[in-house]
Amino acid sequence: MTEREKMLAGQPYDCGDSELLTQWHKAKNLMREYNMIESENLDGKNRILTELLGGRGKNLWITAPFYVDYGNNIYFGDNCEVNMNCVFLDDNKIIIGNNVLIAPSVQIYTAFHPTNANERCGEIKEDGTFEFCKTQAAPVIIGNSVWIGGGAIIMPGVTIGDNVVIGAGSIVTKNIPSNKIAYGNPCRVIKDNI
Repeated sequence: MTEREKMLAGQPYDCGDSELLTQWHKAKNLMREYNMIESENLDGKNRILTELLGGRGKNLWITAPFYVDYGNNIYFGDNCEVNMNCVFLDDNKIIIGNNVLIAPSVQIYTAFHPTNANERCGEIKEDGTFEFCKTQAAPVIIGNSVWIGGGAIIMPGVTIGDNVVIGAGSIVTKNIPSNKIAYGNPCRVIKDNI
């Protein structure tokens, strides 16, 4: 099993693997280009997003700056908008449905690490260095017609149902069922969204 296959299967994987580092660097270079391209250069932006993302539907709008880990694990449906300064750590899949609005400074994380320092970093070598931190990842799935408010953080393994509103500044640590309005730290369902 390759390190990429381990990563997508939720198993511990080596972030320093050459295949993963090659894609990571490619994504960082594409993001630098995307974040610096003229705002009105829609053809250039579409070319970069086609090369970067795992898949996308029609009418995707991402306002720069935008940041990813690998890019190729991110999938958008139709009619999605991502506002400026969003960070998608796509060590596992991030699947976003149709008609999704993501406000500024939203962070979506799929990667996590052991909380124990020895498990996370391994043994320190004689020269003072250590291995890449041990990492695992879990997918994030966002349904259709979702609005995620500014500054929200979506944690690894979370699924957000259809027709959900996540309030600004929320930290989403657990699944949110469809047709709900949820906010807070930690994020919790406040009322139905009918």
